[in-house]
Amino acid sequence: MVENELVEYKANISDDIGREVIAFANTNGGFLYIGIDNLGNEVGLTDVDESYTRLTNIIRDTILPDVTMFIRYELLEKNVIRLNISQGSAKPYYLKHKGMKPSGVFVRQGASSVQASWDQIRRMIKTADGDAYESIRSIEQNLTFFEAEREFMSRNIEFSTDKYVPLGIWDAELHLYTNLALLLSDQCAHTIKVAVFDDPANTVFKDRREFGGSIFTQMHQVYEYLMLNNRTASEIRGLDRLDLEDYPPEAIREALLNALVHRDYSFSGSIIININQERMEFINLGGLLPGLSEKDILSGISQPRNTMLANIFFRLKHIEAYGTGIRRIFDLYRENMVCPEIAVTDNTFRMTLPNRNTSYKYQNQKPLLDSKMRLLDSGRVTPQKQIILDYLSHHPTITDEGVMELLNVKRTRAYLVTRQMVEQGLIVSHGRGKGKVYTSSAL
Repeated sequence: MVENELVEYKANISDDIGREVIAFANTNGGFLYIGIDNLGNEVGLTDVDESYTRLTNIIRDTILPDVTMFIRYELLEKNVIRLNISQGSAKPYYLKHKGMKPSGVFVRQGASSVQASWDQIRRMIKTADGDAYESIRSIEQNLTFFEAEREFMSRNIEFSTDKYVPLGIWDAELHLYTNLALLLSDQCAHTIKVAVFDDPANTVFKDRREFGGSIFTQMHQVYEYLMLNNRTASEIRGLDRLDLEDYPPEAIREALLNALVHRDYSFSGSIIININQERMEFINLGGLLPGLSEKDILSGISQPRNTMLANIFFRLKHIEAYGTGIRRIFDLYRENMVCPEIAVTDNTFRMTLPNRNTSYKYQNQKPLLDSKMRLLDSGRVTPQKQIILDYLSHHPTITDEGVMELLNVKRTRAYLVTRQMVEQGLIVSHGRGKGKVYTSSAL
């Protein structure tokens, strides 16, 4: 009788019994004999009852998840206890005081029980829990949620331990945190890297940052940093000053949220954001889900990769509805000569926002405000113009602020519409600055 991959001998009960049980449960099962020495001699146990009690206590109290249902005890002749240990279904099993890491996880290798590698641990988790990253058990279990609590409180939404299971951050059966919990936690291992370049080829760095911590911390800090790099170009038209940011702030927000919600977190790489004077690129790991195409995405069809994370962002009102974010980005550029671009590979998704003030596809392009004026059809009464004409048919005047409120647009767009209407002879401008009003030309 010799030890092998399926057989282990112990002369007495010792504290390392748990390690042997874990190794068998994590591999192909096996038999653990207690009362037989390493040479195969049956030495027996002096107190079988006390040995049973101590043995069951060690297995119950020191091993996670619960492995007791996969163990059958037998008392053999000469006071030898045999444990028939089956391969567990909730691998990896580990020593409670060590945690789910190599020092606490063991596998059977030949006649020995050895520490598992990180790759072995990840494979065991994936095999047991499936491919849904969010619901898989987190390797890191010492988690805190200070930032998540602040985020939920800011939205007047309760974030307490009894909400962990409905949110999907706690596995009630295994009593462990999930990967979704890891993303929300202050210990989140994933990061966002932002680089600002001095040339269109992205070869000369001006600045670079890496943002870590809770996914909520990253969201707020990265957005603030991107807005610091969102310059504003100004142009004076008469007494009016028109300001136009390089990128619509809402487009930056939507592109960032899209990257956070839809990236494939099973990859260890970071979300990459590159900025230069011509464009801002958001590159996240994980291409489109099977069955989806770029045309589907532009049509508003959305299938979240991380459904539970998307639901949390929806509850916190960071996203409004699935599939609207990208369409909103393109709508924000509807008056531009250059539109955002989407590029998809098997493992990446890239969203490119063109700089509205310096388009890289039109090196000799005039400032964007002039481009807008050229794009407008001077001989056509657009729906927005018709709304103003209808208003003036029942009211004597309207101000710039009134146009902004009536059309639900910003000052730049209101200026462009009213200026062209004046040039077309549809309305008449009176006064300057804050006192300027418009009347119908029919009066």
